[in-house]
Amino acid sequence: MAEPYSDRRLGALAGASVLVTGGGGLVGSRIVAQLAAHGAHPVVLDRFDAYPHPVRDLFEVDRYAARVVLGDVRERATVKWLTDRVDFVIHAAAYADVAACTRRPGTAFAANVHGTQTVLDAVAASAVERLVFVSSASVYGDGAPSEDGIARFDEEQPLTPISVYANTKLWGEHQVRLMLSASGVGFAIVRYFSVYGDPQVPKPGSHSWMVPWMAMSAHTGQPIRLNGGGRQVRDMVHVDDIAHATILALVEERAAGQTINIGTGVATTVREIADLIAAHYPDAACVQAPKPAGDPRGGCADTRRASDLLGWHPAIPLVEGIDRYVAWLKGTPGAIPDWFAAPTTAAAAALAA
Repeated sequence: MAEPYSDRRLGALAGASVLVTGGGGLVGSRIVAQLAAHGAHPVVLDRFDAYPHPVRDLFEVDRYAARVVLGDVRERATVKWLTDRVDFVIHAAAYADVAACTRRPGTAFAANVHGTQTVLDAVAASAVERLVFVSSASVYGDGAPSEDGIARFDEEQPLTPISVYANTKLWGEHQVRLMLSASGVGFAIVRYFSVYGDPQVPKPGSHSWMVPWMAMSAHTGQPIRLNGGGRQVRDMVHVDDIAHATILALVEERAAGQTINIGTGVATTVREIADLIAAHYPDAACVQAPKPAGDPRGGCADTRRASDLLGWHPAIPLVEGIDRYVAWLKGTPGAIPDWFAAPTTAAAAALAA
């Protein structure tokens, strides 16, 4: 883990108990590590079924969490027992793969709608000081491009989700406001843009998390896939910066009741990201592939609210973040899944779907 971000406001978390649902994943585990670095007592609730064991070990949840609970956010008794014993909640648990949600909308509903409702029911009846709900820039959909052809998303513009995953996140935002405003429990909503950073590992049949997909493809001698020709635009935010912003939303008074973009404000095409990775692998080649269903044209965040309310600015530029990821990958070749190193016909077909 990187050194903890220096911020005196986070001293308010010293000794506090913080429930992190989904704390066993990439973002959740980094939030847990940063909470621990600032003296908080993170409590993790996770099913631990999103990744195989060798990948889960990379997240080091047991190292930083004060308590780890194997469970589901839909389990009312478990969620209530935990929320009755913590000061804050970060609700990051979700079926968070766009392609998987498109294939299995019922599973997406169960995890992202039913699960969120269960958490909100428990929090609304508890003494929790504040809940931070993790949402996604996918709620914006394609948006409208500006004069330079790039969509810039601000928190007050109309929302037009184009995927099942985005639709569940938008529902979650509305439900957080409805339930917690009425209950008196504090809340903040953070909309993540494109998260990347080690030890991110891709999942079979998914097009999410392009940095590991591209880096591992180049590393194993496979072509880098440019879905949609690589013309889509992304606002890439390092996972360390994402975790820092999320924790700030727990304690910053000006964030109460607010929805805040967590992005860099820098628009980068998928092709440009591929070129940054290919610079580390002289023999890397790119191939074009169809744009997956539900994959937005993309854009970048309007970051004024994150700056004004959280005093947050990303600390890790994309070039540095990709350099870090590639260095980590070259130093940890065992992180590449077996199915990726030797893709089967079925896996290749799933990727093309």
